[in-house]
Amino acid sequence: MGARRPIKRYMEKEKFTEESSAEVICGRNPVTEALKSGANLDTIYICGSGGSLNLIRRLAKENGVVVKDALDAKLTKLSGGASHQGVVAVGACAEYVTIDDILAVSEKKGTKPFIIICDEIEDPHNLGAIIRTAETSGADGVIIPKRRSAGLNATVFKTSAGAASYVPVARVSNLAAAIDELKERGVWIYGTDASGSDYTATDFTGSCGLVIGSEGFGISKLIQKKCDFMVKLPMLGRINSLNASVAAGIFMYEVLRQRGSKA
Repeated sequence: MGARRPIKRYMEKEKFTEESSAEVICGRNPVTEALKSGANLDTIYICGSGGSLNLIRRLAKENGVVVKDALDAKLTKLSGGASHQGVVAVGACAEYVTIDDILAVSEKKGTKPFIIICDEIEDPHNLGAIIRTAETSGADGVIIPKRRSAGLNATVFKTSAGAASYVPVARVSNLAAAIDELKERGVWIYGTDASGSDYTATDFTGSCGLVIGSEGFGISKLIQKKCDFMVKLPMLGRINSLNASVAAGIFMYEVLRQRGSKA
């Protein structure tokens, strides 16, 4: 993991929302300088284009920082009313890592890889809860896509009860390609879907990548095709689905149960 500088305080006044917490940078010059200095940013919200905003987009791309187009009202909320000049950057509560970094965790422990793959989990509360359970169940790390996914913002950190500081999280441009890389390196991919087999009858003792689908749509068809196995939870009531983080917790602890204390 390359070292990145902590975010400096650039705000005109300290008035923040829960989403932004204390890690917000407002204004074109401050955001530009933050990008040039290698500040640990999660997402940059931009309203408009041209001039220095295009420069910010380019620098963000070079630094691997996600840029989202947003309405002025969104920026005003994030900035707490401070002058934002069409751009607000939200800091990451932890540094993103690479897939190599995550695989190195199990190698160091001398165990089979145990990785959580989140397919478009957009609710930061769900992502935070998944990271929290990943930490307590002994998972080596979490992989999320850059697009259509919550990032390591303040809400995720709070919901994870600080686990986001301990669980390595990789943010990848192409989730399908990341899964292909894991498979090439000997990791079996287990998708979670109602069409799958009983999770208790599935062997999770080998190298395991567990895919958790989005809150409303589950695992995308492309990612389903990448999975080696599909597993499901029994549904006996009238509701045929669980909250993503709840389902993820059940699956993670089944992996832990099968592996015992060596997970």
